[in-house]
Amino acid sequence: MGMRGTPISRREAMRRGLIGMTGLLLADRLSFETLAVDAQPSQAPAQPKAKAVIQIFLWGGMSHTDTWDPKPDAGYDYTGQLKATIPTNVSGIQLGELFPELAKQADKYSIIRSMTHRNNGHETAAYLMQTGHMPGGQLSYPCIGAVFALLKGYNAGYKGLIPPYVVLTQSQGRFSESGFLGSKYNPFATGGDPNAARFEVEGVIARGITDERQTARRDFLHKMNTMGNAMRGNPQLAVSDEAEKQAYDLILGKGKEVFDLSKEKPELRNRYGRHTFGQDCLMARRLVEAGVPYVTINYPGGWDTHANHFQTMRRQCPQLDQGLAMLLQDLADRGLLASTIVWCCGEFGRTPKVDWQPPWNGGRGHYGNVFSVLVAGGGFKGGHVVGSSDAKGEEVKDRPVYPIDLLGSIYELAGIDTDTKLPHPLGFEARVLAPDEEGAKSAGRLKEIM
Repeated sequence: MGMRGTPISRREAMRRGLIGMTGLLLADRLSFETLAVDAQPSQAPAQPKAKAVIQIFLWGGMSHTDTWDPKPDAGYDYTGQLKATIPTNVSGIQLGELFPELAKQADKYSIIRSMTHRNNGHETAAYLMQTGHMPGGQLSYPCIGAVFALLKGYNAGYKGLIPPYVVLTQSQGRFSESGFLGSKYNPFATGGDPNAARFEVEGVIARGITDERQTARRDFLHKMNTMGNAMRGNPQLAVSDEAEKQAYDLILGKGKEVFDLSKEKPELRNRYGRHTFGQDCLMARRLVEAGVPYVTINYPGGWDTHANHFQTMRRQCPQLDQGLAMLLQDLADRGLLASTIVWCCGEFGRTPKVDWQPPWNGGRGHYGNVFSVLVAGGGFKGGHVVGSSDAKGEEVKDRPVYPIDLLGSIYELAGIDTDTKLPHPLGFEARVLAPDEEGAKSAGRLKEIM
């Protein structure tokens, strides 16, 4: 029986049991196109340099002064235990001492040291950084990943088995990623741990069930489905049959192979780092190779270091350094960096002055006045620094960069017209970016590194 006692057919019962979450995901995908066609670009998009984006979101906010904008002369109350800096392979650019691998790759990326929005709330700052719109407005806008799913995914004829917007491994829930576009444009969050012996992707890899057993189940159910077999070709069953076929392609076919990291050489996996973040980076590269236009890595564990900041930095920065540096190198070696944007930052930075008082014991708070962003690939030049902060990393010194400037530059490189009208279910006027929003600030696209 269905909900409230409504009967369901044997065919539907088997379909629900067979496909589960994967089938529901793919069935939703088949109906996306009805919404997607309503997006209206204001002009023909430019020839894109970027075909894909990998966003590494350091949720919680990573300290800029301990990492990519070091201030070694600011004094102990500002540097704490992380005063040392290291040179990079680009003359004049230095990083914090915990990033020796990224120091070897500085010619592949640029650092924005003047990112600003002056918002210190996790939810509102994350919304700003991932939508480019001001929080608190009438509309809840989709994030950049959802916009890519619409305009570079289904609206562009995307036919991949894997949804066009993937999150490794958990959504953060700070705001609705899909906004007014609705749940169909939420990311496919994989769940699981790519560093585990078996990467148990939600809806694709069933815990405790081998591929052989899954195949036997499929064959048995098909034999039992006498009514469905007798009605082959019925248009009313076509959508269900297509969802089932694509679900099995994910569970047992080429889709599943994308998530199978055992196909990579152990030496390469070790170079990425045998930790969750390192394997997230490797997984992101495989998704881009498979044609997925937008991948977000939500850093496992986060960077909200109000207390015991320096212990966390010494534990997490080496993993970030290893995984991100190897991702850039691997993309470059495979000829993918030129067509893949990589951008890495949190929703804000951390307070430059350390709070030594209990219970913080050497912590840093939220700080949106100025912080750093790393950008690479897809048309972004490497080996440059954009803007600067003052002597203690407390304010922008020159060339402020606002969220609308950063996201607008990414959209431009991907050939997305930021004046494109988005389909609002109630018909409200909504565009990819809206520079005229109340409170919105802009200092211009990042032309100096594009």
